[in-house]
Amino acid sequence: MANVRMKWIVCCTFLLSILVTSSSAQTDYNVGIGIADITGPAAEVNMMGYANPAQTSRGIHLRQFSRAFIFEDNNKNRVVFINIDACMFSAGVKLEIIRQLKVNYGGKYTERNVCISGTHTHSGPAGFHQYLLFDITSMGFVRESFDALVEGIIKSIDRAESKIRPANLFVNSGELLESNINRSPSAYLFNPAEERAKYKYDTDKEMTVLRIVDAEGKPFGMISWFAVHCTSMNNTNRLISSDNKGLAELMFEAEMNGEHVLPGKGDFVAAFAQANEGDVSPNTQGPHCLDTGLRCDFNKSTCNGRNEMCVAFGPGKDMFDSTRIIATYQFQKAKELFDSAFTKLTGPVDFRHTYTNMTDQTLPDGKRTCKGAMGYSFAAGTTDGPGAFNFAQSTTSPSPVWNFVSHLLKNPSKAQIECHHPKPILLDTGEMDFPYAWEPAVVDTQILRIGQMFLIAVPAEFTTMSGRRTRDAVVESLKSAGLQVEPIPIIAGLSNDYADYVTTFEEYQEQRYEGGSTIYGPHTLEAYINVFRNLSKALVSGSPVAPGPNPPDLVSKQVSFLPPVILDRAPLGKSYAQVTQQPKAAYMPGDRVEVKFVGANPRNNLRLEETFLKVDYMVNSTAWETVYTDAHWQTQFHWESAAFFESVVTIYWDIPSYQKPGMYRVSYFCDHKELGGGIQSAQGTSSTFKVTNSQEKMAMLNKKWEKKKTILERINKALKGKESKSAQLTNLVKPK
Repeated sequence: MANVRMKWIVCCTFLLSILVTSSSAQTDYNVGIGIADITGPAAEVNMMGYANPAQTSRGIHLRQFSRAFIFEDNNKNRVVFINIDACMFSAGVKLEIIRQLKVNYGGKYTERNVCISGTHTHSGPAGFHQYLLFDITSMGFVRESFDALVEGIIKSIDRAESKIRPANLFVNSGELLESNINRSPSAYLFNPAEERAKYKYDTDKEMTVLRIVDAEGKPFGMISWFAVHCTSMNNTNRLISSDNKGLAELMFEAEMNGEHVLPGKGDFVAAFAQANEGDVSPNTQGPHCLDTGLRCDFNKSTCNGRNEMCVAFGPGKDMFDSTRIIATYQFQKAKELFDSAFTKLTGPVDFRHTYTNMTDQTLPDGKRTCKGAMGYSFAAGTTDGPGAFNFAQSTTSPSPVWNFVSHLLKNPSKAQIECHHPKPILLDTGEMDFPYAWEPAVVDTQILRIGQMFLIAVPAEFTTMSGRRTRDAVVESLKSAGLQVEPIPIIAGLSNDYADYVTTFEEYQEQRYEGGSTIYGPHTLEAYINVFRNLSKALVSGSPVAPGPNPPDLVSKQVSFLPPVILDRAPLGKSYAQVTQQPKAAYMPGDRVEVKFVGANPRNNLRLEETFLKVDYMVNSTAWETVYTDAHWQTQFHWESAAFFESVVTIYWDIPSYQKPGMYRVSYFCDHKELGGGIQSAQGTSSTFKVTNSQEKMAMLNKKWEKKKTILERINKALKGKESKSAQLTNLVKPK
């Protein structure tokens, strides 16, 4: 009887503790977070961003991930923010994702409350857009790129949905220096002096961080917004990489999950999202001439009249080092702000969304937007990645030669030329529709509310001042509509669609790259601001907004000229995944391990949620632990095509200074295509090798030095012996 009574007391105490805990740990939101792999084809596909046809993928340095965040208030209102390690997003991909979400979840997730934002890495596979201009250098549509994005984003949402839990949200902001510069400072100076005087810098230096904790106060998620291009990896890079923001994400997640947790597999998820980075570069040493080392022309970014010679570098010794440095700065600042985030978000979760035909917007003062067109400066590229054919930025006068060439495609109407003035039109994309539309006319415009935080989801790259004006206009509109709290406005760049750049009216006049790529004309920014003002007012007042005209769904019309993988062959006498170059017997921290294999085309299997390589640590004689994959910064997976459909795969592992000493091995996972079309798998593993620790390293270095010292002593002794014999011979023959 006493035992029964004791069990009853224990049970009641346990239930009481649960009730006390749940009542004391009040939460304002429910949050679910999920992460999934979206890495596209690692071979033969053009990379999205620099529009360099020669820059095709040949391996992986960092995998790409989708990180989904579901926010729900106590009234069950939901919004979804998804951060993807991709150059931007595409309307065609979003339409397909929404179709699948409606099948899986009914009306819970739609185009209205789902925001998908790209980090803007320029080292991810292209070919996923539905508008022709963005797929030209990728030889058209690439189904593998498209499907990888759709599959991974859906999976990240599913995982977030399955992990929704009570949570609290805290926000913090702070200044991050030495991480970005303005790559078009001459255009920035076109903005009014009194406006520029309000700001200390010509780029936004403020980072905003959202800290997500569960009911017990344990952190399980973070989002950071900071304006900087993901162009630390330049246009010579051939490895898939999520660039500086992707590496910062991996650093933060490793810090919170532990280094032993493989990338993409941990409970804590960190997103480093994009903001108004349109004119913002991570190459902080600035642009210099490749031939002389001198500064480029300030206005045109040319060297002796040539734009190809003007390139921005830094802050590191090469693009890998620069990526690491800019990533580290972002990670460290985000962690500092995360740890000190005490401003609690409270209030509703809500959203407003409308599709906007940006080619047909009339402003209150009668100004209008234009049908899309790209200017001469678009072809010049930027100091992060110069263009070709000797175009130059800040070009406002048309060239007879290039006019003739561009007019062969489409001769712009007089009204179109006048509408875009002073932009000289190179590509009249808004009036070209063969074989389908070249650029979007109808774009996705959206605002998400999470308490007092307002995410302004812009479908383009807003310059620094464009973003500032947009944020100010939204705040003014929210307050005028009756918002009772101080809003926290955030530009969520490159969201839901891609409609190139947005400059201020004043910046547009100089026609730098960003102005030449502002496709709807000089009043584009004012038109966007007008839309976001209306969305803001509706959000505060609780009134609905018109859905707007639906964008076209062009995926079924896509054309592709990228050849498929025909077949793979192993060299005569060798087998797939066979090691052709073994590692050395021993390495020290700081060394690079290099192993070569008989390979196959990585397009045969993207290995989503898997890996092409593993570095394993020997736990004991029968057990191995995987410590690195192709998603780690310390590894590189290189693929190259050889003759007669053969492939060579090289795997590198840069051993960190902190690496645990012991025995290791490297494995390669291969998928090869047979002549009949079937795909077979193979796996190859290197011989084991030893990694020493720092003490062993010093002992080995001392041993080498002692050996060298002994040899030097012997040589010195021998030389002295020769000198002695030489002196004796001299005395014998010396005349007396």
